[in-house]
Amino acid sequence: MSSPVRRRDLIAGVAATAAACLTKNSSAVACSPGLEFSAEENLEARGLTSDKAKVAWPMWDEQEAEALLAVLNSGKWGRTSGGTQLKKFEAAFAESMQAKYCLATSSGTTALMTTLGALGIGPGDEVILPPYTFVASFNAITNSYALPVFVDSDLESFQIDATKVSAAITAQTKALMPVHIGGSAADLDKLKAVALAHNVPMIEDACQAPLAAWRGVPVGTHGLAGCFSFQASKNLTSGEGGAVTTNDADFAQRCLAFHTPGGARGVTSIGRGANYRLTEFQAGLLVTQLARLHQHAKLRDDNAAYLTSLLEKIPGIFPAKLIDGCTRSGWHLYMFRYDASQFGGLSRAEFLKRLSLAGVPASPGYTSLNRSAHVQALATNPHYVRLYGAERMKHWADENACPVNDRLCEQAVWFTQTKLLGSRSDMEKTAEAIATIQKNV
Repeated sequence: MSSPVRRRDLIAGVAATAAACLTKNSSAVACSPGLEFSAEENLEARGLTSDKAKVAWPMWDEQEAEALLAVLNSGKWGRTSGGTQLKKFEAAFAESMQAKYCLATSSGTTALMTTLGALGIGPGDEVILPPYTFVASFNAITNSYALPVFVDSDLESFQIDATKVSAAITAQTKALMPVHIGGSAADLDKLKAVALAHNVPMIEDACQAPLAAWRGVPVGTHGLAGCFSFQASKNLTSGEGGAVTTNDADFAQRCLAFHTPGGARGVTSIGRGANYRLTEFQAGLLVTQLARLHQHAKLRDDNAAYLTSLLEKIPGIFPAKLIDGCTRSGWHLYMFRYDASQFGGLSRAEFLKRLSLAGVPASPGYTSLNRSAHVQALATNPHYVRLYGAERMKHWADENACPVNDRLCEQAVWFTQTKLLGSRSDMEKTAEAIATIQKNV
């Protein structure tokens, strides 16, 4: 047996590695997707400090180090080794999300692929999703050679427009996959009604939304299942990782079988499967990080409400609305729309640049996923052309127009979740920076 690793040795090693990385990357500070500031634009040189510099992410201390060491020294590192951390995390996360069952997976993407696989979705099937989402939502569908069908966005909430979903359903529709983007819930009342009326299962892509709630009930169990991500930027993180939640015992078993090579005992195999298992190391981290998530949630709630109250007073700034029924957001992102006409025609790109110079880094967010080269390439993919026919794929590309989403992508601005872990004063400085930009133009 290997000698146990001591806590102080591990912490010293991690600290040294972190210091080396910071030194190596000191010439550029990545603030959010799509924005990077060079050393020449160092904010501290102007007497300003960015929120990113104030709130490091992820947050960790000796608790995480002890959790990793406990797994290391146990010699039980994976799901099949008889360790305890996976079971402990799955039970704790299920309780937090008010779900009967939780299955930890290797990522949010594989959580989605596990649910679609457990449903037996494959070639010839259609799955409905929104265009305002990360590409992984799309990839999870095409991984099964099913056909993604985009339904346009709601401009004010940034969520899928639930009033347009029913019209997109066909005899081939085998699942609805709404995304709770930014951590706020899509209109689950309308979506559940559509799913029930058409007898189509609903899988909630809640990868950005742990602790978000619809009418007081956490997201992830309003449909057949919910999927979560614990990737490095997420509010609950283990670097990579994911989970499936459900209240359906049979479906939970089918998910367990699909995510395990060769299926699971007592579950009838469908002849398909994968290896999407999480490790004991990641589960150990998640147990400690879950406690932090709960601690941070109230601060995010309070700061988001206060920032919204300030930004709503600035003409041309429209914070994303919570749909009536969304009683809590997970606040993975703070999103708003920017109307250039109220800022003297100042382009969004220039607005973002001026924000960064004021010490308030922000991102333009997603581009139109349905218009991306990656998605458009599906229309001529030889496997899809063979499965669905060249004419059908040509029409598929034409049918994926989402004009409201195009407008949203032109106006959106994001603050990452660490913004909401700042102080009340930080929220005031953010609003003041935006108001000053408006005044100066």
